[in-house]
Order: sequence, then structure tokens, then C-alpha cells
Amino acid sequence: MALIKMKPTSPGTRTVIKIDRSHLYKGDPFAPLTAHQNKTGARNSFGRITTRHVGGGSRQKYRFIDFKRDKDGVAGVVERVEYDPNRTAHIALIKYADGERRYIIAPRGLEVGATILSGAEAPIKAGNTLPIRNIPVGSTIHCIEMLPGKGAQIARSAGTSVTLLAREGIYAQLRLRSGEVRKIHIDCRATIGEVSNEEHNLRQYGKAGARRWKGIRPTVRGVAMNPVDHPHGGGEGRTGEGQVPVSPWNTMTKGYRTRNNKRTQTMIVSRRKK
Repeated sequence: MALIKMKPTSPGTRTVIKIDRSHLYKGDPFAPLTAHQNKTGARNSFGRITTRHVGGGSRQKYRFIDFKRDKDGVAGVVERVEYDPNRTAHIALIKYADGERRYIIAPRGLEVGATILSGAEAPIKAGNTLPIRNIPVGSTIHCIEMLPGKGAQIARSAGTSVTLLAREGIYAQLRLRSGEVRKIHIDCRATIGEVSNEEHNLRQYGKAGARRWKGIRPTVRGVAMNPVDHPHGGGEGRTGEGQVPVSPWNTMTKGYRTRNNKRTQTMIVSRRKK
């Protein structure tokens, strides 16, 4: 892939940097694997906003992704690689030998016509899915399960990958991109390779309208609000000097640990924050 820098023919294109998608499929997604999506505006059933700065945006169809990769021993051929508006990674449409089609998260370097395989007997090749017990130590993997058979939950976004450090008993140690070292059961499945679209974070939108197309609404600074609306608000000029940055509900926003899951605390060997 490559980056495309737009010519500055207008203020909106002056700083735009796009990602080249010329290698992706140009048509519509595979209809049987899509579903209609309603816009919620980030509001729950009570009409209350649960996530701020969300609303509007272009219409999207949801693509059903095969995160379990449970068609063991059945070879699949990559029919096409597509853009997915619901995630940062690209997806690949796989046609299996029995005629079934499924979408998967496309690993880096996966090309049309390539063959993929799942199961303990699958070779160590990008795009193949195996139990962690069958993957060599030191391998780069992605789309990792946290419970056997539940489906991939770790390392699914663009450009991410995890390193398999060691195996001890029934657990393997993985180093995540955040630096955290975590234990995962060796019967959990993982896919060889790195997730595609690794240049995703280099994109520059260039104008506010491009963010609105993605469904991202404007963010107002707390110091620009009134005291009734935000702890940073009010005063003649900026009054946040020396104050700890907080959210509108007065909880710390920088350096404050929010993890509170004692049930899985023993699975973390080394935290990402020392």
C-alpha cells in the first residue's frame, strides 16, 4: 500500500493524506454476509447519550466476520479483499472447497487467489489459523481468542500483531502491542501474521466534513464551557491552569487507571503501565 498526498486545490485538500485502495475490490459486498445497520446516535433505550461525539455519518452495512475460523481441514481460496467501513482492517472474502463463503480479517500480504487453512494441521503461513499449542514460539500472530471456541478478541485492528513469547503448562505468554504480557490458554486459536492496512494511522482527514462522514461529531473543550457544564468551565479567560484534567463528571482523564476486573487479574503477567 501507499499514501496519496492530495494536491492543494482547495483549503479542504491542502493537508489531506489518503491511503491507496486501488488493490481493493470495487463492487458491493457479498450480500448474504451483510446486514442493515440503524444509526443510534450513541443513545441507549432511554434516549441518553452513552458515548459522546457520535452522530450522523454515511450509511453502512454490517459485514459478518468469521472470528471463530472453525472450518478445520477445508481449504479456502481468497476471492477478493475489500474495504470494511465498520473496522480499520481490510477484510477478505473466502470461498471454501465445499462452496461456503465467509469474511475474515485480512492479514498483511494476503492476495487474491491465495489458499488458507484452519486447524491443528495447518501449515505456518500468513492467514492460517491454528491452536496456540501448535504455533512456534516467537511467531507473530493476530485475531486471538481469550476463551477456546469464543472467537477472536485480541489484535483485530489495522496493523496490530502479538508476539508469542513462551508456553508453560496449559498457558502461553503473549506480548501485546501495548507492552502488556498476558497468559492465554493454549487451546485458544490465533491467526498467523499481522493485520492488514498497517498505514491506517497515517491518514489525515484534512477537513471537519471528512470526520462527519465517519459519524464523528465536534468535540468542545471544557475550558470553553460554563461552570455548570464542566469542571474546567467559567472564569475570565482560562481557569484550568494547574488543575488536573478531568472529565465532565470530574473523573481524572490522564494517568488514571480504569481497569477493575479482579477475575482476570492473574492472567496479566506484566502490565503495560509499570
